[in-house]
Amino acid sequence: MALAFAAACGAVGTVAAQSRPSRSDGAAVADVAKNVAPGPRSCFWSRGPVSADPYINIAYPDAATFYWSATFSIPEGARLSIEGNFPHSRYMSLISYDGAGVPVESVADYLIRPAASAVNPFLPGANRNAEARGYSLTVVDAAPPADQPVGMNLLGQQRTTLHAPKYGSGQQQLLYRIYARDKQMDETGGVGLPIPVLTLADGRVLRGDAACPALRAQQPMQIDPAALAVPREKYRELVAIAREVGREKNQPAYPATNPPTWYIQYDREYLYSLYTGKPLASPKKSTGGFYPNLDNQYIRTIVNRKLGKVFVIRGKAPTTPRTANGDAVMGTGELRYWSMCSNQGFANTRVNGCVYDEQVPVGPDGFYTIVVSRKEDRPSNAIAQCGIAWLPMADDGDGAGDADVSVVQLRHMLGTTDFPHAVQAISKPGDEREVMGDYYPAGRYMSTSAFETAVPCMQGRH
Repeated sequence: MALAFAAACGAVGTVAAQSRPSRSDGAAVADVAKNVAPGPRSCFWSRGPVSADPYINIAYPDAATFYWSATFSIPEGARLSIEGNFPHSRYMSLISYDGAGVPVESVADYLIRPAASAVNPFLPGANRNAEARGYSLTVVDAAPPADQPVGMNLLGQQRTTLHAPKYGSGQQQLLYRIYARDKQMDETGGVGLPIPVLTLADGRVLRGDAACPALRAQQPMQIDPAALAVPREKYRELVAIAREVGREKNQPAYPATNPPTWYIQYDREYLYSLYTGKPLASPKKSTGGFYPNLDNQYIRTIVNRKLGKVFVIRGKAPTTPRTANGDAVMGTGELRYWSMCSNQGFANTRVNGCVYDEQVPVGPDGFYTIVVSRKEDRPSNAIAQCGIAWLPMADDGDGAGDADVSVVQLRHMLGTTDFPHAVQAISKPGDEREVMGDYYPAGRYMSTSAFETAVPCMQGRH
């Protein structure tokens, strides 16, 4: 998948070795992209869409999302704006990154000031189907305010600027994300991709495709490949260390545990410590690697089929707005969005599948049950009609040598201070269960037949 990403996204360069591609190179890249992955793209948003198969599948995308990357350089003395229409979806954002995949600033949908006489459909109570839904966001070559809060719902604020400081040899990078498009809408949420509008130092204005040459929008990405996945050599080293730690702990599936342990997503060193068994004294919040979304926070667990072929998760479901059916009015909830995803390993970073809030059957008690297994091991009652969601494991496991390993991840988006059980409220590793309470995804391993026997088919859940 990494090869497909590189082919569809253009050459991945290093900071040390850069060359400016010719326009014919850019056209060739666009032709390759059309043959590698489906979905719309433009000369500015030329890398993507990233999502689950059959799209570009890397860096643990949510299967209900589509996102595109733009790499460019604003010319000296010029001004860049991104103009578009708010999509018909649960969420959208524009986020800037540096060359290590570290997010710089997120401007989520509800923060964006709509154009004159237009509606921002992501505000609570707004008309989600309004025809006038335009916006414009100015991109500046500067760092955002150091004290700017992230990850929480900042309802009441508005922004007209996105900070995207240059890195490497003058590159800037944005990711445009759409989550949970309305049914019957295309990947862009029915509004097409936003366009660049470049005002040059001499006053000339270039719009859309006309702006791409001046922005050098087909330049190679100056990124560290480790931003997309743990290097395979490093991953194999970690797995070998974990095998020894498992022998010492008498846990043959280590770092998978039984019962499962969920870990808040912190930085790369913290991830490595899960394999080495050596806890860090002062772990740091995750900021880089796998291109995280600043509006999300995650917990994840490593799953191993050696402990049981069926992995069962049960927890209380946070409330969220309902949008999938083109609901006319934007609602509210404890979160904007949540999802559970089954993924391959950290050297692969491919998503196997996800279910998000509106796709998860919830019982009268507010709890859900999600089963994760290979297709061949799927219990017959792990279906929506029985009130149970199902996620697949890949037949080749982590995709890097262990056919039994998967990574399951819970994603919480835009938690609020009124909801103390969001992943965003977890202040340090080890507090996951205490903070989340009933919303903690308790897990257990079972056999297929045991699940079919023990768990009744609860028809009528929604």
